[in-house]
Amino acid sequence: MSIALLAASLTLAAVFALAGAAKLADRAGARRAAEDFGVPTRFAGPVGIGVAVAELVVAGLLLPAATRSWAAVVALALLLAFSGAIGLALARGRAPECHCFGRLHSAPAGWGTLARNAVLAGLAAFVAVAGREDAGPGALAWAGRLDAVGWVVVGLVAALLVTVAAGGVVVLHLLRGHGRLLVRLERVEERLRAAGLELDEPDAMPQLGLAPGTRAPAFWLADTEGSRVALGDLLEPGRPLLLLFTSPTCGPCAMLMPEVARWQREQAGELTVALVSDGDPEAVRAHARQHGLANVLLDEKHAIYGAYEANGTPSAVLVADDGTITSWLAAGADWIETLVEQALDGLGRTPGLPVGTLLPPLRLTGLDGAERELAELVDGPTVLLFWNPGCGFCRAMHEDLLAWERERPVAAPALVVVSAGNADDVRAEELSSPVLLDPEWEVATALGAGGTPMGLLLDGERTIASSPVVGAEAVLDLLGARRLSGAR
Repeated sequence: MSIALLAASLTLAAVFALAGAAKLADRAGARRAAEDFGVPTRFAGPVGIGVAVAELVVAGLLLPAATRSWAAVVALALLLAFSGAIGLALARGRAPECHCFGRLHSAPAGWGTLARNAVLAGLAAFVAVAGREDAGPGALAWAGRLDAVGWVVVGLVAALLVTVAAGGVVVLHLLRGHGRLLVRLERVEERLRAAGLELDEPDAMPQLGLAPGTRAPAFWLADTEGSRVALGDLLEPGRPLLLLFTSPTCGPCAMLMPEVARWQREQAGELTVALVSDGDPEAVRAHARQHGLANVLLDEKHAIYGAYEANGTPSAVLVADDGTITSWLAAGADWIETLVEQALDGLGRTPGLPVGTLLPPLRLTGLDGAERELAELVDGPTVLLFWNPGCGFCRAMHEDLLAWERERPVAAPALVVVSAGNADDVRAEELSSPVLLDPEWEVATALGAGGTPMGLLLDGERTIASSPVVGAEAVLDLLGARRLSGAR
């Protein structure tokens, strides 16, 4: 009995200490939680701090055997009070956010919170009743048996725990601050646009994540109802899939969610929208209910986030119904909305020119500054390579490309490079093939190149002989360079 009593006391002490420390670390969240529970605004701050201090005091009094029973009574009273307030809010259709017992960050309370509180209340009742007859050993009784070396070890462990906790608090505040900054920047941009000021926007989506043409990493995740959902399940209807990476604690994500819910309602016949969310499962479920979201999958350990090389939240990628990635990773609400528009217009791909179409008149500037007609450089089968010196995927195939130029097979097509970037950067690539500059990416877009590296085959009649291919491997295959690379 004494061991069970000690274990229950330590569990309650840890939970109350964590809850109190989290509230003190996030005083603004504690104040908002008090307001959500009906405390008047002017009293919300002191009440939030007072509750945190009470929880820490209870945690401390649960450790000595002499005060354990009465501390458990107070803990039970706090748990019942909080549970009553949460139950009343849920009955009214609200899910107030709080640093409920056992949480590191503020999150919506739900029926799962009540279940957890019921378990803790049972522990508190057990300690309160059993501890009156036999309080058992004190949690700090071992301290009287320590020698000097033991106290040094305890001090070092305590210092390490404090350092880790402080680091966690700092990281938490930085992440929240970053989220608030992004929200404020978006609001500033909206107001500037409303005032008639045009903001410079990048011409093309940054090339983040897995390259278009890559096979989408498979997954098997639980949804908010506990069912297992695979990538194939989401692609089964034969529609493109927008895979959206999000988090219930992400401010920009929350601003985007009403639009995501609208896409799921209005575009369900053309586009499947699924969310891959990190965070506490209960918070994710509450977030999904709050915004009326479907297809919400749990990725607590960021395994799928990492597999898709996601870059923050919110971010999204398009997957074709054949399981092929068809877009770069869209980071941020603006690019995600652009990606959805593109998807609804045709899986996010620029259509280009049909196979068999004669190459239209297109004039570009060479590295010598002279204008050239693109068709003039096509004499026999030719691959147009769409290139960017600043593209990491271009960098990865650069050595293979130079090797192909040095040892070009007799039957291989010729090569003409259409490159973004300035002349100096392109000249530094040391390509021996003809290079034309397309700084505004107008010619590349007209020919269906939505990114780099991409390739397009022309026949000897200067007609389009293939659809645009995406990625280093596909381009090198088009040139016949893969066999050369394998032979080296």
